[in-house]
Amino acid sequence: MADLEARGLPSVYIATVEFQDGAVHQARAIGADPAAVFVPHPIQDRTDDEMREIADGAVEAIVGALEKGH
Repeated sequence: MADLEARGLPSVYIATVEFQDGAVHQARAIGADPAAVFVPHPIQDRTDDEMREIADGAVEAIVGALEKGH
């Protein structure tokens, strides 16, 4: 992601809320400040319909983060 951002290409990562603290700490540890969107946990064993619902709920935040060009 840092490489994409350095080239002027906005990026965002998506993870479940279970990993939010770890992701923030890891980013700080490497000196990064990536845009992130966190979705409900767990993802494993979700049905296709549940995954579509999660994706539908996250798409606005993802597009918003990309538009900001974080």
